[in-house]
Amino acid sequence: MTQKTGSRSRSRAGRLALLIAVPALALTTACGGAGSSDEGVASVSDAPTTGRSKDGDGASQGKSAFYDAQMKYVQCMRKNVEKDFPDPKLSGYLDWTKIDELAGKPGNEALSKGGKDGVCTGEMNNAAKLEPRRDTQKEYESMLAHAKCMRAHGVPKFTNPTLQDGNVLPGGDANPTSPGISSDSPAYKQARQACKDKLLDGLDGMQ
Repeated sequence: MTQKTGSRSRSRAGRLALLIAVPALALTTACGGAGSSDEGVASVSDAPTTGRSKDGDGASQGKSAFYDAQMKYVQCMRKNVEKDFPDPKLSGYLDWTKIDELAGKPGNEALSKGGKDGVCTGEMNNAAKLEPRRDTQKEYESMLAHAKCMRAHGVPKFTNPTLQDGNVLPGGDANPTSPGISSDSPAYKQARQACKDKLLDGLDGMQ
């Protein structure tokens, strides 16, 4: 069963990503909760199905529309924020490895939030609406594996994702408003590099 996944900003400051259909809700809820225990994988088999693209032939068309919308966002960011803002991947999702590198440059503090004063927020939201429907169970399992990997590689406070109302609330810092994880530390960066392959395409901007 597939459905839409809720998103929360990663522990990195300001990382809302382009896939922001319900960021504020997820952030508020996630702060209360994802634990860091290595419990078994939960199931969403009984959750209702929702989504943003059709099955069958509509899926390919939906992916194409998603990519085109992301390109409009990228073009806006290049024009108004950062001329070297990278192309999206062929899947349509943003390339966060490259965006992270650019985010360290002075003046790029709002690089992951649609630019200063939300200059590209409209394009960002339009792309979010066209994000293809994905399998919530697989996303949850991917984020759970990533959280466990992060803890195993020296980030013990990295919390597990949680399931709520059929959506996945990403793990990370239990309290982003008062961070307990330093995303700029060498240990954190090394863990991110070691665990990046645990995340499915498109999830690297969520957790």
